[in-house]
Amino acid sequence: MSDRDVSRADAVYAALLERQGERWVQPRVERTRRVLELLDDPQKTYRVVHVTGTNGKTSTSRIIESLVRAHGLRTGLFTSPHLARFTERIMVDGEPIADGGVADAWDEIEPFVALVDAELEAAGDAPLTFFELLTVLAFVAFADAPIDVLVLEVGMGGSWDSTNTADGDVAVFTPIDIDHADRLGDTIADIAAVKAGIIKDGAAVVSARQDPAAERVLRDAAAAHGASIAFEGEDFGLAEQRLAVGGQQITVRGLAGTYDEEYLPLYGGHQGFNAALAIAAVEALIGGASQAIAAAVLTEGLAQATAPGRLQLIGIAPTVLVDAAHNPHGVRALVAALRESFDFDEWGVVLGVLGDKDAAGIMAELAPVATHVFATAPASERAEHADRLADLAESHELPVTVYDDLAQAAEAARAWGADSERRAVIIAGSVVLAGEAITLADAEDWKSGWEA
Repeated sequence: MSDRDVSRADAVYAALLERQGERWVQPRVERTRRVLELLDDPQKTYRVVHVTGTNGKTSTSRIIESLVRAHGLRTGLFTSPHLARFTERIMVDGEPIADGGVADAWDEIEPFVALVDAELEAAGDAPLTFFELLTVLAFVAFADAPIDVLVLEVGMGGSWDSTNTADGDVAVFTPIDIDHADRLGDTIADIAAVKAGIIKDGAAVVSARQDPAAERVLRDAAAAHGASIAFEGEDFGLAEQRLAVGGQQITVRGLAGTYDEEYLPLYGGHQGFNAALAIAAVEALIGGASQAIAAAVLTEGLAQATAPGRLQLIGIAPTVLVDAAHNPHGVRALVAALRESFDFDEWGVVLGVLGDKDAAGIMAELAPVATHVFATAPASERAEHADRLADLAESHELPVTVYDDLAQAAEAARAWGADSERRAVIIAGSVVLAGEAITLADAEDWKSGWEA
């Protein structure tokens, strides 16, 4: 990678950041569609697996991509948000897109962006947003690569999300829960209705177990579009899982076959369920749910699956894990994984949360496992004040200390953890905080152990 390409890619990201941010969304998918039409619809040049839900979207998407790539197909993966660098959101064959590739794609779309912005202004509408343009950029970059299959994670919701300009051959639903209620609705049925918008005519739908209200919505939407639908538990599922070094052994009853004692190098019971959902999605894509995945392909696909920022080990002596869980449902899965997969007596929790998240709910889920809370704030203008997190910790009678930034909080937490071999540290509460932690751990080489 040349310095020039890095500079060009950085300039693209700077241009995107000048736009309305990712949290600025409204039901206007037709704006993204307009740009794509001018570009001759690059998103129609490859098959698409479209993934939505409340939690587990990124991990499930990454496992699906890994399984598809193991079939010898060239893959694209679009996820959000990123942990360290925005090119992580646009992956080609398992690697972040080259800086030159993303810059070239921007050069292709830029003239049409100006045209559509002018049309929007004339109509009294706001210019194209960060996420709308990022989606277009990714679609063009994937067409240029070119790829065979795109695994496409929804940004928010489904029906009016800019990713819904692509037609998913397979629509995948991870568990649906309450999140982004201000945008998606305040009942599970309302949220499911928005997410069900990714189901296209004649598609295959695979879903995790859902609340009965969400299940009814998905079944009705599938029927309305002539789509097949398969649910975890009824049509496929995780038959068995047990701990293994560095992850777990799983047995999965798929749509087209049973897969015994496969190794998944990810921690947490929830990742076993994500893997079962991913296997069903790939069976639906390749072979129309009637052909089992070849044993060698499945073994390779699962073995190369990664989930950065999801129970990721970033430090030893003391053990330091990072997890991007940022709502109560996600934190519940995190806490279960800490109990199931690790043998420590005490957990120090470095916690930073964004202000639009349910900090009280997050703390309530963490409280049973936390020994000491190190409250801080992610490096974001949307960050919740660390003092409020401290108040919430105290309401659960937890010892807590407050730090201005992650570097200070992490140093204190690692020093605390180094006092006993039975202690470990988890950094959680925000994707932004997780990205900061991974970068900091790498810079300070936390895998060399703590030095006072």
